[in-house]
Amino acid sequence: MFLNLNPYLEFRMYSVFFKRFAWLMCLMFWAHTAVADPIPADQFVKNYTEDLLETIAKNKQLLAGDQKKVAELVDTKILPAVNFQRMTALVVGRYWRQATPEQKERLIEEFRGLLTRTYSGALAQVKDLKIEVKPLRGAADENDVVVKTLIIRPKGEPIQLDYRLERSGDSWKIFDVNVAGLWLVETYKTQFASEISKSGIDGLISSLSDKAKVADKSNDKPKN
Repeated sequence: MFLNLNPYLEFRMYSVFFKRFAWLMCLMFWAHTAVADPIPADQFVKNYTEDLLETIAKNKQLLAGDQKKVAELVDTKILPAVNFQRMTALVVGRYWRQATPEQKERLIEEFRGLLTRTYSGALAQVKDLKIEVKPLRGAADENDVVVKTLIIRPKGEPIQLDYRLERSGDSWKIFDVNVAGLWLVETYKTQFASEISKSGIDGLISSLSDKAKVADKSNDKPKN
């Protein structure tokens, strides 16, 4: 039995697709979070999410969910701009302090792969969506901020999508996201804690690795 790692089963208010798209936008937004001179976080989110929607919509291979292209995008643009270590540490919680350096490296790698695989499938549904960015509350010089946005779709209610960012030198990085009232870190933290309590840190790593192998085999199968 593999660890149930799909948080969408817990969501009741929105369709599976739009929840996946919302998480996906978080991943895609990370690709543009490093800048030389940080502007206010809300304006920063607005500028780049609009650009990303247009860029993704024009890329046929990404729209088709090409895993190699998605992985390439993650490796070249997303990874340098995301604090995956902080995000993974928050997800693993108190067990992070017990993990060895090698286990921490594996946890970051497997969690990053999990997010990429899970949400890349929503790429084909990006067209005709818009992002509305809410004005940022709080002091402009804060180092940790939450930027609130809404995904506006042609039909149906808007979907809440919030970013928790940290200032890192001359750039912004995301370390948590909120979709329809559920924060990514808390969603996975409960599942990971359950697995660790049963099988330990190595058990969680094995579950994540096994899930990745199953996904890779599925992607290798010829499509009709």
